[in-house]
Amino acid sequence: MEIGCGGYNRFMFQITRSAPVYDVVIIGSGAGGGTVTKVLADLGISVALLEAGPMLHPEKDFKMLMWPYQVPHRGSGDGGASYFGRGRTFGFFSAHAGGWQLEGEPYTVAEGSKFNWFRSRIVGGRTNHYGRISLRYADYDLKPYSRDGIGTDWPISYEDIAPYYDKAESFIGVTGSKEGIRSAPDGVFQKCPPPRVHEVLIKKAADKLGIPCIPNRLAVITQETNGRPACHYCGQCGRGCIPASNYSSSQVQVFPAMQTGKVTLITDAMARELITNDEGKVTAVSYIDKKTRTEKQIKCRTVVVAASCCESTRLLLNSKGKGHENGLANSSGTVGQYLTDNTGFSLGARIPALEGMPRFNEDGMGGAHLYMPWWLWDKKTDFPRGYHVELGGGYGMPGIGSFAGVCAQHEGYGDSLKKAIYEDFGTHVGFSGRGEMIPNKDTYCEIDPNVVDKYGIPVLKFHFKWTDAEYKQVEHMEKTFTDLIETMGGTVVKRNRPVEDKISVGGDIIHEVGAIRMGNDPKSAPLNKYCQANDVKNLFVADAAPFVTNPDKNPTLTIVALAWRTAEYLAEEMRKGNV
Repeated sequence: MEIGCGGYNRFMFQITRSAPVYDVVIIGSGAGGGTVTKVLADLGISVALLEAGPMLHPEKDFKMLMWPYQVPHRGSGDGGASYFGRGRTFGFFSAHAGGWQLEGEPYTVAEGSKFNWFRSRIVGGRTNHYGRISLRYADYDLKPYSRDGIGTDWPISYEDIAPYYDKAESFIGVTGSKEGIRSAPDGVFQKCPPPRVHEVLIKKAADKLGIPCIPNRLAVITQETNGRPACHYCGQCGRGCIPASNYSSSQVQVFPAMQTGKVTLITDAMARELITNDEGKVTAVSYIDKKTRTEKQIKCRTVVVAASCCESTRLLLNSKGKGHENGLANSSGTVGQYLTDNTGFSLGARIPALEGMPRFNEDGMGGAHLYMPWWLWDKKTDFPRGYHVELGGGYGMPGIGSFAGVCAQHEGYGDSLKKAIYEDFGTHVGFSGRGEMIPNKDTYCEIDPNVVDKYGIPVLKFHFKWTDAEYKQVEHMEKTFTDLIETMGGTVVKRNRPVEDKISVGGDIIHEVGAIRMGNDPKSAPLNKYCQANDVKNLFVADAAPFVTNPDKNPTLTIVALAWRTAEYLAEEMRKGNV
């Protein structure tokens, strides 16, 4: 919505102010918000949790054990939507409640940039459907400048966060094996499931090439944990897990926290602005009640912003007032800067050794049972930092589009096509690299002065640029994956594409971090080492926005660990009367 075409008018809403004053208002119920909610509630602190989406009802909302034949068009959507490129993101059965584009909630992208932003609007956010890969950052990940002279060191060390990794892994449950690899720190692990057939072959190839291929670290439990039953290996983690055998903040943290009686959950609450007093402290959160289209305010002593990296940034930049005309907690002028996503590149091929295999159920946990941590961390390459490798393949449940490639290559219909599909099923492997992006001055987000959403809230405008560091990394991924495939006896179809077309689009990996960084110097970082705003002592940020860098590890486990650390610090500061 263009502002000049019926944009935001504060007086279009009737503002309702709440009477109670909550100890803490938490904005966002994902990995960070869910963790802070659980920790504080267990410590007896009164919490109000605001979520922009509706309540989650796992037994109704999740399609965990639903068969394609049980739904119209076998899950391709109304009128066979996916056949025409209009299907639901990640498929009909996915547990997400959002998408790359949300009706009435636009974002803009600067000319010359490409960026995609996935948002999930429901209790639990993206943790209801994410891949559950749970990797600790290495000691050197937190001190990159000290190691190679590029970027910025974190204000904390591995020793600072390690106890909170322990707490997070013990509580949510993470599988893994102790390997003693510096790039993949060991943790508190549950037993791993065995590798599948294609993963055994991949590991043999990796061993020949000197690449470690080890049990994956997944937030899926293989033993009873805090009343949650062990995974029953249906292999459908992305659909949501009704018994909560995999981690989601909704089922593992928010719902148990609500049972303490210390949590007030307010759903369909779109945070618009943080309200401050003359002393510059946050006194209330202004939000839009999406059900009634009214603006409301909820009073607080402290606020924790955990709406996701970019949404939290948007909220601070939209919270303007006397003394903070450029946004709240932004005296450094860096809110929105240093945004990054992980790099992504994938390559796959058919493997002759997998042809003619007997078909059997090998569902296991959702996702790969093995992965490859970065193995050249102590070697010199032509690019800084590194990447890890995720594996694909096997006899997963077929769905709409699973055999599009065979159908495109095979001439004919009927029995011959069915035979070709049957013979092709389970014969392919795939490799996906996820690597570190170096923050750069051309990648950031800001408020678009000309566009608002349907609630009248100014939207974000993204600027994004990969550099030679990321391009060279992707070229290395392609060579590595080609070597693996050829070692397995497969053949890679060579495609002459520029590297700009090989690398993922910014935001596609959904690992955006870093726009409200922590640091030791308030002149260059909005937050201190406890994710507390330097300008506003009763404001904390507890998602991926405080991250200083974006290592080659999925960020969720670190979000949980840092949020836990922030919550305990906040509770102690409240006890001392400092906030």
